[in-house]
Amino acid sequence: MPANCTRSQFLKLSAAATIAPWTSLLAAPESRGFQIGVCDWNLGLSANPKSLELAAQIGLDGVQVSFGPPGGKHDLRTPEARELFRKAEEKHGTRMASLGMGVLNGSPYKSHPDTEQWVADSVDAAKAAGLTVVLLAFFGKGDLKGDAKGTAEVIRRLKAVAPRAEKAGVILGLETWLDVDEHLHILDSVGSPNVQVYYDLGNSNHRGYDIYKEIRMLGRKRICEIHAKDYAGKLFGQGQVDFWEARRALDDIGYRGWIQIEGRQPFGLIDSYRHDANFLRAVFPPGPKT
Repeated sequence: MPANCTRSQFLKLSAAATIAPWTSLLAAPESRGFQIGVCDWNLGLSANPKSLELAAQIGLDGVQVSFGPPGGKHDLRTPEARELFRKAEEKHGTRMASLGMGVLNGSPYKSHPDTEQWVADSVDAAKAAGLTVVLLAFFGKGDLKGDAKGTAEVIRRLKAVAPRAEKAGVILGLETWLDVDEHLHILDSVGSPNVQVYYDLGNSNHRGYDIYKEIRMLGRKRICEIHAKDYAGKLFGQGQVDFWEARRALDDIGYRGWIQIEGRQPFGLIDSYRHDANFLRAVFPPGPKT
């Protein structure tokens, strides 16, 4: 889309965004099984049941819900908060997809004294809410790139919490600036099937990594969920990330599950995310809920 595209032109292009020449991918029965969601922080509704209503208005399947320190208004440690989210799911037909600990960007898992307990709490809250994935963020103050000491401490903490995650059936997904070899070092050092990578297509592409090769190197057992993002384009399909090639890579490893939108909003939140959702559904067609 040209930079000077009008809103009416955008809406027409939005409708056409689902048309692509890759019909062989869409037609294959074995290729079905993706769900399209959104991160609640991108909706401006962190840890808020209203995010499920807005996701329904956009036409999404669910929401990745923020999880932070204890004492928040909708703290999922409490049965009361989980019941509010359950009722919102029932009312709006959207789902909680996973939990996201963006709080670790400012209160690093590698150093903050309270974060070990917060992550342990997230495992318990996820299990109680019927969820299987918790994203652990490592950006800002929590960045591990070039930080051997911090990485070693994160490995120590993950080793300590991994048995709890394994018992609960919850996967801790690491979202970082690291490349595939650095990720594999952490995963191999921890040695738990319940510590995996939360793969962000946009972040890794932005760092110059070969995201399609990285996906194949990590494989299905080491990628728990996907963030859809593209730093170069206003909307999905207009930037540097080749989502169709990403789909091929995910097909090769057998990934089926959630693709969470973490995109820009050049035409307002709802219109922009409707476009992105339509685009992603063309690339990653829906199927049975997982």
